[in-house]
Amino acid sequence: MIRRQIPQPKELLELMQFKKPSLDFTGNRLQKAQSIADLRRIAKRRTPAAAFDYTDGSADREISLTRARQAFEDIEFHPSILNDVSQLDTTTTVLGKESALPFGIAPTGFTRLMQTEGELAGSTAAADAGIPFTLSTLGTTSIEDVRAAAPHGRNWFQLYVMRDRSISYGLVERARDAGYDTLFFTVDTPIAGNRMRDARNGFSIPPQLTFKTVLNAVPRPWWWIDFLTTPTLEFASLQSTGGTVGQLLNNAMDPSINFGDLKEIRALWPGKIVIKGVQNVEDAKTLTEMGVDGILLSNHGGRQLDQAPVPFHLLPDVVREVGQDTEVMVDTGIMHGSDIVAAMALGAKFTFIGRAYLYGLMAGGRRGVDRTIEILRGEIERTMKLLQVGSVEELEPRHVTQLRSLTAVERRIGETSAH
Repeated sequence: MIRRQIPQPKELLELMQFKKPSLDFTGNRLQKAQSIADLRRIAKRRTPAAAFDYTDGSADREISLTRARQAFEDIEFHPSILNDVSQLDTTTTVLGKESALPFGIAPTGFTRLMQTEGELAGSTAAADAGIPFTLSTLGTTSIEDVRAAAPHGRNWFQLYVMRDRSISYGLVERARDAGYDTLFFTVDTPIAGNRMRDARNGFSIPPQLTFKTVLNAVPRPWWWIDFLTTPTLEFASLQSTGGTVGQLLNNAMDPSINFGDLKEIRALWPGKIVIKGVQNVEDAKTLTEMGVDGILLSNHGGRQLDQAPVPFHLLPDVVREVGQDTEVMVDTGIMHGSDIVAAMALGAKFTFIGRAYLYGLMAGGRRGVDRTIEILRGEIERTMKLLQVGSVEELEPRHVTQLRSLTAVERRIGETSAH
């Protein structure tokens, strides 16, 4: 028989420790977020639909993004046993310098429209975490201001080639003079992708106000207060700032971009150069032969060509072909620290997050970006310890199997297409 007794008040007080109330509403909100998905939900509540959808959406039917995320879910880990993981090393070397974690922040445009701290939040959070930050050509903070805010950080610059080449060359020179050490040359954007969420929302700079957008803003006054009481939103690296995303890209970008442009940019840039937007093995080989320092496998977060190749699926083949001669990196679809661990195990030299960073920014500004990094760091450390590997360098292909739900149909010899 179980002996029962009346609980004593002192014992009850020892058992029930009430959490002290806090008026730090941002901190309370962020601490409740245990995953990037949680940050996304907070971001959606706090951000007008047009700005949130610009971050959250992709092109056409959004198949590329769905497949990219599914690819990371469709993996199987193979842990070892009885390995001492009491000491864990998450550092790695990318392009000749150390990063405290095996991921950096990818370039994102319109960032101050997501949350007013914008690139300053991202660059300072990255610098304090010891990871790289990449500023976009379509960033809303200038090259020089990002450098001034994070002088101790590792700042990279992402370049689009414009119709007016002098603009592109001028941006390269400004990034060089400001001490940026790496240039991301983006090659998958001859024109803008068909981002239907943006078209439906009238997403533009300056924002287009309609009855729908005003109604959507009513429960989000803090966003509008920030927007209206901070400096006018504009592209800090461009002179033309009016229009929708598609109009801005189509007016600025040049469909005639070619390998000759890469040679011109290479001649101007003294630091490391990474080609962003590579989507097949053949192009990876060509670029490696041209002597680039790195290749970023990316389909632009699914924001350009829908149903494009899944970068994570391409990774093993590209690493096998050129990984000994250039540094292969990957982005698109990364939403969990285990995604980063899987990519590193399959040979990636480094990885990048875009949406995950912006969800944190929208959820809580600089502190939200810190929370994004904190969540991913914890997931990376936990995954590595459960795999029983003590460092990033110990991760190998044997630790991961890619499970494919999509299998290419190969044509029979002699089969032709009917026209």
